[in-house]
Amino acid sequence: MELFPAVPLRDWADTKETLHRFLQVVGKIRLTSAPRRNHWWNASFHLCGNGITTRPMGVVDGNPVFTVDFDFVDHLLVARTIHGRSASFLLPGHSVSTFYREVLATLDGLGVHARIPNPRPYDLPDSGRPFVEDIEHAHYDPAAVNRYWRVLSQVGMVLEAFAAEFSGKTSPVHHFWHTFDLAMTRFGDRVVAQPRDAGPLIREAYSRDAISFGFWFGDESVGEPAFYSYTAPEPEGITDRPLPIGAHWTPSGKGHLALLPCAEAHRAPDPRSAVLSFYEAAYQAGAELLGWDRAALASPGGVTDPHHATS
Repeated sequence: MELFPAVPLRDWADTKETLHRFLQVVGKIRLTSAPRRNHWWNASFHLCGNGITTRPMGVVDGNPVFTVDFDFVDHLLVARTIHGRSASFLLPGHSVSTFYREVLATLDGLGVHARIPNPRPYDLPDSGRPFVEDIEHAHYDPAAVNRYWRVLSQVGMVLEAFAAEFSGKTSPVHHFWHTFDLAMTRFGDRVVAQPRDAGPLIREAYSRDAISFGFWFGDESVGEPAFYSYTAPEPEGITDRPLPIGAHWTPSGKGHLALLPCAEAHRAPDPRSAVLSFYEAAYQAGAELLGWDRAALASPGGVTDPHHATS
């Protein structure tokens, strides 16, 4: 099986833009229908055996327990309730407008009355246009979407393996509908005061010092799929720290990203090991400069029991 199959942005840009907005529609439902979690962990999607899932939601919003899944094998949107009822519809053939209407109608038919307080894209170029008015984004290439999910699944397993090496506070491996990336974050215990004008998203996401690791499919600023890492707040001198061959530091916003283009990982004799080595180098750089006790936080092979570790 090919590891990290190529997903050039130019080959599926229109589909990616449509799918990103599909995820935002359902993601905004998840945001209001799941219990609040620190760092917005309640907002993200999670990988499953045929696509991505919201995991169970409801109760806090007055609805029965329900889930919404994107099936990227049969290309369906599937909604289910705890009462055993389910409904689905095909993903191809929809604009964002018709998808938005169909999602709400499908949930309503199951007795789930979903709320989307601000039913428009978040932090996208058309954020001023309501979902219901978007007939522009209407591209869905099933082969490209299936490839996107397979890449997510493979990267997800690499991130799970990397997460196992750290015993401190760690986020799930999750797919964010805001930035359309797959990520996992390690946290320190230092409170980081964010300016009030930073906005609620930033203040909650970065309320503790953190080192994040992930993968995204490219955008206008980074025109190719890449593995990434960043440290927040960014310590002085981090860009002087070495990264493996093929990786580099690049400016991003007010700081920097460590980047390993997917093509570079693919060229390595062992792509999985290349990605793990990249994540580890970025972690060591950030953790040392943040003053984390790396030895105390280590969990070699996912084990913290000293008797098991030495047996």
